[in-house]
Amino acid sequence: MELEWYIILALVGTGVAAGFINTTAGGGSMLSIPLLMFIGLPANVANGTNRIAIVLQNIVAVSTFRKKKIIDLKTDYRLALPAIVGAIAGAFIAVEINVDLLKNVIAGLMVVMLFVVVLKPEAWVKEKAGKVHAKPSLLQYVIFFFVGVYGGFIQMGIGFFMLAALVLGAGFDLVKANAIKVFIALLYTICALAIFFYHKQVDVVAGLILAVGNMIGAWLGVHFQVKGGAKYVRYVLIGAMVIVILNLLGVFG
Repeated sequence: MELEWYIILALVGTGVAAGFINTTAGGGSMLSIPLLMFIGLPANVANGTNRIAIVLQNIVAVSTFRKKKIIDLKTDYRLALPAIVGAIAGAFIAVEINVDLLKNVIAGLMVVMLFVVVLKPEAWVKEKAGKVHAKPSLLQYVIFFFVGVYGGFIQMGIGFFMLAALVLGAGFDLVKANAIKVFIALLYTICALAIFFYHKQVDVVAGLILAVGNMIGAWLGVHFQVKGGAKYVRYVLIGAMVIVILNLLGVFG
C-alpha cells in the first residue's frame, strides 16, 4: 500500500497516543485499529498489522521499565506463560461471533471495573505486602490463560482486564502492574503476530510507521508513571476507561 504523507503523519500521531495509553492504562488499540481500517486495510489485516506496533511499543516499554528497576524478568515472567498459551489459542479462533453483543459485554465489564477503580482507590495504588512475590495460584494461571485468549483474538481493551487481574488478583500497584502487563503482552503478541503473518494478514509498512509513534508514546508513558506514581496513573486509567466505554456503546457514532 502506497501511503500519502498525511496518512503517515496520522499513523505516527495516533501511534504516540496509542502507545502512551497502552502503557499507562489500556485501550490504545481502540485508536489505531480504526485508523488502519480507515486507510483501507480490511478488519482482519488491521488487527494483524496493529500487532507490529504493539510488539515494538512493548519492547521499548519493558526496556525502560527495567532501567527504572520497576520490573524483574527473573520473577515476573510466571503469569506470562499461561497468557502465551491462551494467545496462541485465541489467534487461531475462527468462529462466528456477534460483534455487537461482544462490545456490550466488554462495555459492561468495564463499567464494573470503573466503579471499582473510582470507589476503591486504595486497591489500585497500594501493593499488598507478602502477596505479590508469592508463586501465582492456580486460579491466577487460569485467569491469565483466558486473558491471553482474549488478547490473541481481539487485543482491543485487553490492557484493562490484565490490569484488573494484576492489581485485584495478584496485589500489584498500578505502576508495577503496568510493567508486568506490557511484558506479558510483548510475549504473547509476538506469538499472535507470527500467526497473522503466516495467514498473510499483516501490512508491514503501515505497521512499522504506526510503530514509530507507539514506541515514542510508550517511552513517554513509562516516564510519566515513574515520575507521577500509581496515584496519577489511576486518573489516566479512569479517563481511558470512560472514553472506551462510551466508544463501545456507540456514543461517538
